[in-house]
Amino acid sequence: MVLLDGKALAEEIKAEIKAEVEDFVLSGKRAPHLVAVLIGEDPASKSYVGNKVKSCEQVGFRSTLIERSSETSEEELLEIIERLNKDEDVDGFIVQLPLPDHIDEEKINLSINYAKDVDGFHPVNFGRMTLGLPAFLPATPQGILFFLDRYNIETSGKKCVVVGRSNIVGLPASILLSQKRSVGNCTVTMVHSRTQNLEDEIKSADILVAAIGKPYFITADMIKEGAVVIDVGTNRIEDSSRKRGWRLVGDVDFPNAKEKCSYITPVPGGVGPMTVTSLLINTLKSAKKEIYT
Repeated sequence: MVLLDGKALAEEIKAEIKAEVEDFVLSGKRAPHLVAVLIGEDPASKSYVGNKVKSCEQVGFRSTLIERSSETSEEELLEIIERLNKDEDVDGFIVQLPLPDHIDEEKINLSINYAKDVDGFHPVNFGRMTLGLPAFLPATPQGILFFLDRYNIETSGKKCVVVGRSNIVGLPASILLSQKRSVGNCTVTMVHSRTQNLEDEIKSADILVAAIGKPYFITADMIKEGAVVIDVGTNRIEDSSRKRGWRLVGDVDFPNAKEKCSYITPVPGGVGPMTVTSLLINTLKSAKKEIYT
């Protein structure tokens, strides 16, 4: 079993990004600028945004954090987005999810200029991705592609099962892995809560992407011997042995499943760091006008 180390891979790619940024700035261009908008006090969101800001500093990006209270109105947030859309010094920005219940997430995502949508959520980027055109790819699925590429994992002709159908992970991952590309050409099955014979489908996977959001949902007996397992799940469970009273686990029962896998990501330290790194990649592409001029 080979552990797919997201922390180590993220550091490797961030070093490459830093070198590109240094050359970019030496050529007379300004450093790429990423803005994060955080509404409310959700601890997980604050931690995630903090990691993004820290990563920006590591690679030589300029970063800005806009924080507002959970009482912020939808209209106020739309005004912030409009200012960022028009600001020529901002290459990309993200509005951290989840948002307070009184704010329509779909409306917010649609209001972001697709040329600055470095999260890859806007329908223009999603549509271009689906057609195989240059686009800002959703960060987590892009991170999955990097794992498969950098660890030289063969994907062509493999049976891939994606567990979960969200617009953020499951659906785009299934599209990307089925496309004709160097990391792709899989035969993909996307399964979900209504899938019949769910366990049999999961057990048929040469490559398994778990993104259902249920702790330890996928047990060792559901995994094919020698499968590649990418665990996207980030779930909090109670743990009285920890000072904070909880710990993070994935959608896969890692302790029991790891010996059956050829490759597997841990939680934490797997997909999470690569999601942040993918965001940096999209921001650099935006600054260099590689997707939209």
